Formats: sequence, C-alpha cells, structure tokens
Amino acid sequence: MLIGEVARRSGVSARMLRHYEALGLLRPAERTATGYREYSEADIRRIFHIESLRSLGLSLREAGRALDDPGFAPSDLVSELVRRTRERIAAETELLTRLRRIDAAAPAGWPDVLQAVALLRELGSRSAGRRQRAALTSAEQVPVPVEALVEAVLSETDPNAGGALRWALAQSGEAALPLLADALHAPEAQVRERAVRAVAEIPHARATALLRRALSSPDPVVRRTAAPTLGMRGVADAVPALVDMVVEGPNDVDAADALAALAGDPEPAERIAAALVERLAPGAAPAAARRRLTQALAGVPGPLTSAALADLVHDEDRAVALTARYLLTLRDGA
Repeated sequence: MLIGEVARRSGVSARMLRHYEALGLLRPAERTATGYREYSEADIRRIFHIESLRSLGLSLREAGRALDDPGFAPSDLVSELVRRTRERIAAETELLTRLRRIDAAAPAGWPDVLQAVALLRELGSRSAGRRQRAALTSAEQVPVPVEALVEAVLSETDPNAGGALRWALAQSGEAALPLLADALHAPEAQVRERAVRAVAEIPHARATALLRRALSSPDPVVRRTAAPTLGMRGVADAVPALVDMVVEGPNDVDAADALAALAGDPEPAERIAAALVERLAPGAAPAAARRRLTQALAGVPGPLTSAALADLVHDEDRAVALTARYLLTLRDGA
C-alpha cells in the first residue's frame, strides 16, 4: 500500500508518516519498482499503535520506546502521564478562572484587560503589602470581579491585607453575599471566621439577614462575630448571644458595647436588663463572669437595672459590690 492510501485510511498525513520514518519510528520494509514506499499490514498496525499511544499523551520518542523495548514496563510511564495530565488540568483550570474573571470585569479595551491581569496577579502575590495595595486599587481604580475578591478575602492571613480586602469587598455591595454565605459553612474554621467578618463589614439588609442566620451557627467564633454587629445595627435578636459573650469572656467588651447600643430603646433595655440580672443570680455564673455582667449593666438604663445594682451593692463578691456601688453613684450623679 502506497503512502497516499495509508494516509487516507489511517488519518495520519503523508507528511507525518515521513516524519515517523525520519525519527526511526516506522520503516516501510518494501519499495515499489519505481522506488515508492510500500507499507505492509504490519506497518499499518504500527501506525495505529503509535497513534493510540500518542492519544494517551506520550511523546513520539516515548511511543517508540514503548513499542520497541521488550522490557518496557508501562506502569511508571502511565503514572507519570497521570501526573502531567493533572498539572495540565490545573493550569487550564487556573487559566479558565482568570479569563472568566477578566470577562466579568467587562473590559472596554486591551488596556483594561492588561490592568485587570496585573491586579489579579498582585492579589496572588506572596507580599502582603502588594496584596494590600492591590485591594485598595481594586476598589478605587480597577474593578476586580467579586469572585476574585471573595477568594482573596477567604485565603488572606495578613491582618492588614485582610482589612483592605474586606473594605474593597464591601464596596462591591451585595454581590459577594451568596459566596460568603457558602463560606460560612466551610470545613475550615479560619475560612468561616474570615467569611463572617467580611459579611459584618457589608452595610446592607441582606448582610444583616445573613448575620441573623449566623447566630445559630455551631461555630462560636461565627456567633461572636455576628452578634456585636447585629447589636450595633439594632437587631434585638442578638441579645441572648451577646449576654452569653459577656458570661464567656471572649469579646465581652464588644458584646457590652452592643448591648448598650441596643439599650438606647426602652423595650430592648428592659429585656437586656432582665437577661443580665438572670445570669447574675447566685450560682448562675462563675465569679469572673458575674463581674463582667455587673460591668455590662453600666450601659443599660431603666429601673430594673437600678434595682439590680442596689442589690449587688451587698454582694458577697467584693469586686461585684464595689462595681455596683460605683455605677449607682454615676447614675445618681446623672
């Protein structure tokens, strides 16, 4: 069979067949009387074998070795091909993600594309300072797709860069909330914490609703981050979580400030006072917690608070009694 016919039947071009011969992969054993290559059935089978191995990702040199070396074991090479394929897929996935993000930025021209590429590269820099500057730039000059900002926020370990990224994300409005809502259930505790902190800096009603749901999170860090923000936004549903924070200790000052903000209205003030007084009952909380609860009463107006402080003046815990007496003095002076 001549080279043209072989090319038609095999789908391998005549030029590639000649290349195979030049590399020593294929050597037609016969020639016609006029000197043309004549391929045997064995040659054609070898062509199909070469093409099959190429389809797995082998180079021509590797395909030749696999076919000609009787001691060749395919397992090592197949494992290497698996590794290469995974690396190629990862690289292609990264490229696809970058292209999608640039497309989402709706560039008006190539200068916008180049700026977006540079900014995305800076967001992935090893330098925290460069990541911080990129975050500020993304909000002030070159818009970055929300997806890229959320990913950067959730992976950022530097506090300054993290703050800049959360600020930049807050400028994007509500678009980030669905992604952050998913991150609140991430298996990594650090990702959940970064997500709730980002939500807390977005001043929108949907962010507030998401923080309300976060109050029931099994992660105490998520609850402790959501509750003070809700308190400052006037959400009375946060009162139980805020009182728990005062009792437990971590972030108790933030919790007390949020309770004081909520207590600016008479109805929440009575509810807050009742919740604090209930936890102040003898034996209801450890001594250190009772001291924090007494201090938290400072920001809560109303007769119930005054009556509770009057009782606490005679408390067995001297620190509680002195704090109550001082707070009563302040209230009398006011």
